[in-house]
Amino acid sequence: MSHNCLGSLASCTFFPFSFRTIQSIGPSEAIFLKRGSLIMASIFRGSSRVLSPYDQTLPLGLCPLSTMPYKLSASLAGHTSDVRALSTPADDLILSASRDSTAIVWRRDSAAARFASDSVFHASTRYVNSVTYLPPTAEAPKAGYAVTGDQDGVINVYSLEPTKDDPDYILLGHTNNVCGLRTTAGGNIISCSWDYTARVWKNFNSEYELKGHENSVWDVLAVNEDEFITASADKTIKLWKQHKVMHTFPGHNAVVRSLALIPDIGFASCADNEIRVWSLGGDLVYTLTGHTSFIYQLAVLPNGDLVSSSEDRSVRVWKDGECVQVLVHPAISVWTVSTLPNGDIVSGSSDKIVRIFSASEERWAPVEEIKAYDDVVAQQSLASHDVEQVKVESMDALNMPGKKVGQTMLVSNGDVTEVYHWDGSVWQRIGERAEGPSNGEKTKTFFEGKEYDYVWNVALEDGEPALKLPYNVSENPAAVAQRFLERNGLPLSHVNTIVEYIYQNTPGQTPGGGGEQFVDPYTGASRYQSSGGSAPAAPASSFMDPYTGASRYMGTPAPAAAAPASSYQDPYTGASRYSGASQPAPAKPAGILPIVSHTAFMLQPVLLKEGNLVQMRAKLHQYNDGLQNEISTSSLAFYPEEDRSIDEAFAYVQKCAASKRPTNPLGEIHVESVVQVLERWPTSLRLPVLDLARLIVAYCPEAVKAPGLKERLFEGLFKAVDWKTPWVKSATKPAETNVMLVLRALANVTQEGSGAADGPWLGEVLKFVSNAAYSTLTPSQRKPLATMLLNVSCVTLFTPLDTTSRGLHLSMIFQVLEEEKTDSESVYRALVGLGNVVSRFTLLIGTLLTSHRSMRRNSKILRSTAHRPRR
Repeated sequence: MSHNCLGSLASCTFFPFSFRTIQSIGPSEAIFLKRGSLIMASIFRGSSRVLSPYDQTLPLGLCPLSTMPYKLSASLAGHTSDVRALSTPADDLILSASRDSTAIVWRRDSAAARFASDSVFHASTRYVNSVTYLPPTAEAPKAGYAVTGDQDGVINVYSLEPTKDDPDYILLGHTNNVCGLRTTAGGNIISCSWDYTARVWKNFNSEYELKGHENSVWDVLAVNEDEFITASADKTIKLWKQHKVMHTFPGHNAVVRSLALIPDIGFASCADNEIRVWSLGGDLVYTLTGHTSFIYQLAVLPNGDLVSSSEDRSVRVWKDGECVQVLVHPAISVWTVSTLPNGDIVSGSSDKIVRIFSASEERWAPVEEIKAYDDVVAQQSLASHDVEQVKVESMDALNMPGKKVGQTMLVSNGDVTEVYHWDGSVWQRIGERAEGPSNGEKTKTFFEGKEYDYVWNVALEDGEPALKLPYNVSENPAAVAQRFLERNGLPLSHVNTIVEYIYQNTPGQTPGGGGEQFVDPYTGASRYQSSGGSAPAAPASSFMDPYTGASRYMGTPAPAAAAPASSYQDPYTGASRYSGASQPAPAKPAGILPIVSHTAFMLQPVLLKEGNLVQMRAKLHQYNDGLQNEISTSSLAFYPEEDRSIDEAFAYVQKCAASKRPTNPLGEIHVESVVQVLERWPTSLRLPVLDLARLIVAYCPEAVKAPGLKERLFEGLFKAVDWKTPWVKSATKPAETNVMLVLRALANVTQEGSGAADGPWLGEVLKFVSNAAYSTLTPSQRKPLATMLLNVSCVTLFTPLDTTSRGLHLSMIFQVLEEEKTDSESVYRALVGLGNVVSRFTLLIGTLLTSHRSMRRNSKILRSTAHRPRR
């Protein structure tokens, strides 16, 4: 920042930090160092050395700094879920990425115009967690590219002019969530992932793989074209020269989440609620504290000031080692923050909004819009855990200045306890303290051995079973929603529904608090804590994030750390662990979730369709390439017709998953290709093939309707998992997973369009599966079995099984009901299946009785007619 503020000097430069080494300083230049409320001046006259500050203090007015506070400039609504990442390369361009599976390009025509959505990229079928801007290249000379990273580990590169639906480039290499993206001036892309690696991409091809961290890599920086910095959940930061580690920065005591490059000093990092500033040589320059919960993102303003965003609902501006402004948001978490070249601050938060804050009055929003925003912030309710102060002051305390920017205070105003924070000049009301059950006003309810303020019975859709949703008002509702969905294997698209349900049924709790121990809504209560040498030996053992489930596709899945012993993570669909208990719930709330209502019986089967198609396909081809490239195994690789058929099967399933069912169904050639590959491939490589079979029968049941095809497919599936008679429990995790997938395929094929109930096939399958005693199955295998039994009851309502098979079906249902002790979902589905069987029996009896009454009535008519005299 330059100022012509001293008449005797040609220029005057203010630096926000306490020291700086300057080379080749020109004549008649001065550097000003701010110390508290004073400015120290150092004058340079043509020397390349730094002179000592001369002992003259200058009042602030002599070299005026911008003291204008940041205020709301604009709110950009367009996303339908949390805004997770931002890139702000120009004053007229903002890129945002969201958990709604999209990235949005925001543009404005002039500095005075408002930003508006220009393009929307549907960059994934799952969360889009990172975004960056790639400057123009020869292929995109006009506007450059938007680069997105998603939960599946895929990086998509979209041209910004002209824009189109499909990416120009797809970068494959990561095997888990891509959580950070940056670019270099030379046009390289740097990415980082939960697969413990970072990658440097040159000309859209992988140039370097940075391997060395012992846990997920959360952020990455490019110092130049050959030097990079990575931050990891293993609590370390690493400086790289190409693909070699040059220095490791220890010191943080928790997950290092974000990095920001600070010119002429080094970089900043954040972990938990602490920010550290480092030199590139490894020296800790200083530490910043002030946030009351996790810091998620760091950014640097053009003048060198730091900006941070946090789960404490705020963005903070840091100058000279002190917090100078707190921008409170009406959201659970402010996930991301970035800065525009003009000095404006852009934030993205859990309330789906991108916001712009400006220190330039000409870019402030209209007064009424700013007031409306401040009113929304002031109406929020905060758990007392979110407030540093426990003592409640009187209103007179508002007449005294605060001790530091961001300080919070509780003030009694009649029957309400208000929360204020000091913004540097006045106390600003930011909400009310929620007086809820966590303060001892309500008897707690036990669920799974823990006390909760609430335990609700909820169902997301008609026909779905009611599930237990436990909640404490001190918890973050987003974390609770993720935990609930993970536990029950439900789609993560229901997160917002669950959060809203919690809000509506906990009066005064908006948003949820954090408790004494921070609860990270990105990782739940089991946030990354690699202590005591517990770091896993390989990425397959990484902790799983309940926001994304176990999205990593892996041949040897592992249980999530910090999860119950019975926990198991499904490599495609997230956690397949189901637990629940029949604990008494409080009085039924007036919730927004549909109340489950059933007719006499359930007609529609429950299909297990969740799947990570992109990663499944990538893993399948990775395995095939590995076989093909080895002389000893090349004969096992895909034959050309198999390659085509499997690609067609993936394309079909992909379109069905996007609600665009193709006209031509899959058929015998596709089923036969799957079976042949299963017969040739080793057990350890069969996982993606088995899962493809599961999705084929789910989305295209008619593919196996032709005579003999079901028998051919499932004979191949049973052989592929080495299902023996008598049953032998799986000895390894891959074998357990393979059995689970076959049971899911059985559940999916048991639907009307497959002809499952035609002929003796279904009865033979029941007999074969019943050889596996329920008690010998793992938790991940039990639910698909219960689902299959439910689906059998649906398809046999009007096409009954033979007497022997019907008895076996009932026997298997009773086995679930008798032996399942922990999974209420499996019990529920078995009960619904039993209800269908009983309902069909009742319907049959009713039909017979009706028929019998009709026969008796007709018989009487016939008899009376027979005895009637003829005329």
